[in-house]
Amino acid sequence: MVKRIALLMLFGLVLSQQMMGDPSLHYKNYKPDPSDLIISRSDYADKLYGFWLGQCIANWTGLVTEMDKIGNIGEIKTGKFYTREDWGKPDQPNIWSDGKLSNLSPTIDFVFVDEGGIWGSDDDTDIEYMYQYLHYVNKSSILNADQIRDGWLKHIKKEEENYLWVSNQTAFDLMYQGMTPPATSAPENNPNYEMIDAQLTTEIFGFFSPARPDVALKLSYLPIRTTARLNAEWISEFYVIMYSLASYENIYKNIKDKILWMAKQARKRLPMDSYSAKMFDFVKTQYEANIPWEKTRDMVYHKYQVMQHDGYDLTSKNLHCNGCFAAGINFASSIISLLYGEGDIQKTIKIGTLCGWDSDNPTSTWGGLIGFMIRKEGIEKSFGRKFGDNYNIHRTRIGFPNKGMDTFSNMAKMGVYVVDRIIQEEIGGGIDLEKDLWYVPDIEINITSGLLKDE
Repeated sequence: MVKRIALLMLFGLVLSQQMMGDPSLHYKNYKPDPSDLIISRSDYADKLYGFWLGQCIANWTGLVTEMDKIGNIGEIKTGKFYTREDWGKPDQPNIWSDGKLSNLSPTIDFVFVDEGGIWGSDDDTDIEYMYQYLHYVNKSSILNADQIRDGWLKHIKKEEENYLWVSNQTAFDLMYQGMTPPATSAPENNPNYEMIDAQLTTEIFGFFSPARPDVALKLSYLPIRTTARLNAEWISEFYVIMYSLASYENIYKNIKDKILWMAKQARKRLPMDSYSAKMFDFVKTQYEANIPWEKTRDMVYHKYQVMQHDGYDLTSKNLHCNGCFAAGINFASSIISLLYGEGDIQKTIKIGTLCGWDSDNPTSTWGGLIGFMIRKEGIEKSFGRKFGDNYNIHRTRIGFPNKGMDTFSNMAKMGVYVVDRIIQEEIGGGIDLEKDLWYVPDIEINITSGLLKDE
């Protein structure tokens, strides 16, 4: 495992943008160890900005095709899946629209917010926003069950439209009855425990623990199990690990190879006999054989939804839309966009948008990850334009300061403060405010036991 993270302190950038300390945290003296990973706090704030921006671009782009194509099993028939040739062509109706087209874009294309405009929250960003806020206002490095329940009840509307679906909605209803996590995801209480929900609400915990996936799994344990169990929880942990490993500067000099390394490490968390592990391996095998992504997607559909291989038996359960919200099929779709996207943010979002099923979820996950890795500047360079910085959490949630209006810059700053506390209280590292640095103790990790051991 590489022992240092490179510091980006070019042309006095860090001095001009140096992060101040969190007024609510007492910063302890810390003597760095030579083996500590060294991370610039200001640089990390830049990356967190890229995370929020990349996630929003990907989320709103993916919403154009959300549930347009889910296959032809069950009560809903949606015809042939999209291919790369459909990019830029007219959008088709989704399963709820009664034949009406998306009001986001008449064509399948990127959705942007211009400078001065406001990004709206959605269910792929708003629970993560809430969890970050709860960490900060509770001065807590790990959220307990009561803090999670109280936060959900305070910041989510009870009545529709409350932008909750399947397992999130069931868990929310159980909270109103007095139940707390992890009971809210127990199969005997929540029949939707195998749906996608935790995948889109907990990735951020990987960023709260830079380069330490062992601690990231500890932080995310209860948030994941608020809504997910078994394959759904393991898939969510896969994403958390990926996000944590993004902070490592290793031997891979390009983003494609680094992402492949990160995915290989996160794969170790998936139990070998699980359908999630077999889905990952199947997609990776097709990718390595240079099978076009559309054919791989079609093979995934046939293998898992038509033939129900590897224990993925949701078709036999006669669920609405054949489990189009399920953790498994959307994870397989997600891995297609990750591997075939090869670290290119535009390519990754395009494939995720066209792949099918709950298409805004995989796009959001990888748009956020790649956005973090290439920062705001990298996103702007890729798209050749500037974007809006404002974010309205009250589009979907309630009870936040400033009538719900925030900025990516402020959200990134709060994220750094959350990491400050976690590094000091959970990771056992230190913060040097004068130098604007984190010191993160580096350890050998084994992923299957909650830790990661490099090969």
